[in-house]
Amino acid sequence: MTYYLYHIPGKKIGVTRDLQNRVTEQQGYEPHEFEVIYESKDIDLISEMEIIWQTKLGYRIDEIPYNELKFNNMNINVTEMTTTFPCPVNKLKGQLMDNIDFSWETDHGKFTINNYSINWIMKNVKTSQYSKDRCYVYNKAFARFYDNHQTHDYHNELDNAKQMNDQYNGRTKSGALSPTGIRQESNEDISPFTIFDNIRQWAFERGLYDKGDPKTQTLKLMEEAGEICRAVLKKDKPEIIDGIGDCVVVLTNLAHLCDTTIEDCIEAAYNEIKDRTGKMNNGTFKKD
Repeated sequence: MTYYLYHIPGKKIGVTRDLQNRVTEQQGYEPHEFEVIYESKDIDLISEMEIIWQTKLGYRIDEIPYNELKFNNMNINVTEMTTTFPCPVNKLKGQLMDNIDFSWETDHGKFTINNYSINWIMKNVKTSQYSKDRCYVYNKAFARFYDNHQTHDYHNELDNAKQMNDQYNGRTKSGALSPTGIRQESNEDISPFTIFDNIRQWAFERGLYDKGDPKTQTLKLMEEAGEICRAVLKKDKPEIIDGIGDCVVVLTNLAHLCDTTIEDCIEAAYNEIKDRTGKMNNGTFKKD
């Protein structure tokens, strides 16, 4: 594991194991806005260098050196019901970002810290009733999130999924895609993720789940449905495809913002209709 001592001019000296997540994504600084002063695999050395540079440049010196941070050693407490983190909620995201790829075992399975699971943790974490300096998540709910989002092998598969991203954006080797990324000619499986997981990852990376709202997504759905109606009246097939695809994207995100998944919604709807009988009447199926 490599540790990076970074400098944001006029702001701070810090240490992280992941510059992209910690400095760019979390703190909002582009690569040209900060510099890496030193890097090392020795956590004690990098911690000493951090204090030296904080002193040298006149920045606030961290009260607790990086190598002594409790969370840096992942001193979490795992019970049958919960995983408890040794920090307050307002400090948790930064600590999680600094511990990307850390895994731990629970009665409900193995969990790993990554961008996708951090998003869920921050939405569902609760302050401990015994101490404001500790917070926790329920393991069973976390496991359900893992099962629904194929997060167990997230990091192993993400690179492959990104390499195939162009295929979902309009190109495949053996079949053309519609504007929504739905394959028209090929049944070949082109990604380790489902299309719904790709939609959720796209939305997560753009902050939709952090700042989005079910009400605005519902209004967006009505707007997209109106586009489909106009396209159907005009018999404009490309616009029909585009409108239906847009509705699926909005519904996927709406489900996530309502603490469920599009897959669960579809399954529930299918279980409701699968045994129905009826007949067609003026172009509409009328159930008995």
